[in-house]
Amino acid sequence: MNGMASDHNTSSQEEYLPHYLQKEDPFTSKLSREADIIAGFYLTVIGILSTLGNGYVIFMSSKRKKKLRPAEIMTVNLAVCDLGISVVGKPFSIISFFSHRWVFGWMGCRWYGWAGFFFGCGSLITMTAVSLDRYLKICHLSYGTWLKRHHAFICLAIIWAYATFWATVPFAGVGSYAPEPFGTSCTLDWWLAQASVSGQAFILSILFFCLLFPTAVIVFSYVKIILKVKSSTKEVAHYDTRIQNSHILEMKLTKVAMLICAGFLIAWIPYAVVSVWSAFGQPDSVPIQFSVVPTLLAKSAAMYNPIIYQVIDCKFACCRSGGLKTLQKKNSLRKSRMYTISSHKDSTAMNETQLEV
Repeated sequence: MNGMASDHNTSSQEEYLPHYLQKEDPFTSKLSREADIIAGFYLTVIGILSTLGNGYVIFMSSKRKKKLRPAEIMTVNLAVCDLGISVVGKPFSIISFFSHRWVFGWMGCRWYGWAGFFFGCGSLITMTAVSLDRYLKICHLSYGTWLKRHHAFICLAIIWAYATFWATVPFAGVGSYAPEPFGTSCTLDWWLAQASVSGQAFILSILFFCLLFPTAVIVFSYVKIILKVKSSTKEVAHYDTRIQNSHILEMKLTKVAMLICAGFLIAWIPYAVVSVWSAFGQPDSVPIQFSVVPTLLAKSAAMYNPIIYQVIDCKFACCRSGGLKTLQKKNSLRKSRMYTISSHKDSTAMNETQLEV
């Protein structure tokens, strides 16, 4: 009987033995060499575009850093997170795909997994903060009167502390980072949930605090914004031109935030679904060739945001300049009898005031 119990326990442990502890090399690519080369080229293009795009956003923002509003500061932080993913993480996976194996060992694997989770979590929590800011700004107008720049920097400190905590928790012995089943990338060790109750508790905590809760806040915020906009459109139409233009600018910022969040979630949700299935579904039931597609899609998330900035910025600039024309005409009528230099100074001051609304 004891022998049978021992055999049963051994078979149970083997049933939950993760792929990276099996006899074969966990860092050898399980894909064809051609597939690895294609994935390597794909990530190279994504990495270059993401680095250039987010670097451009940060550079342009640094030129007017003293004039950035709280919402814009948060957007810059999102660009920093995306740039971090591109610069710190993507070179590891690109080299490994072209090498047809992960070439950086376990230390490199854990570093890569930490960096990806850290910047990814930072991006999602930043978008959560942006969505709350948009919700309060549109649905609770008094919020905007007391929000200052130092509040945004306090929020940034909380975001980075939050991301650091959850990315570092696996090193405290309650979790880990491990190679992906296809061998040329690393991620959070989702397979711990197959091995023990403590592993399940760890994975469920990560899912709730780093995915489900932030996503729920984002969805709640934008649903409330959409309902508020529908109910207040007619009211805004009766206000004067200055209030209408301010409302239009706020809605443009809200559209940017909504598109950014949508792009991020679209890129990451397939990967999250596959990861959850790997953690709580049948062991090794996700085909290796299928698991690589959501991973590559998630790695492209950092590229979308600069594109969204540029597309919306064109409309934003047109809207902003159109709103200024009315103020310029009024200003010129009031100052028509004054000499040219004084008129120019007053017009410029009025323009700068409108841009800061």
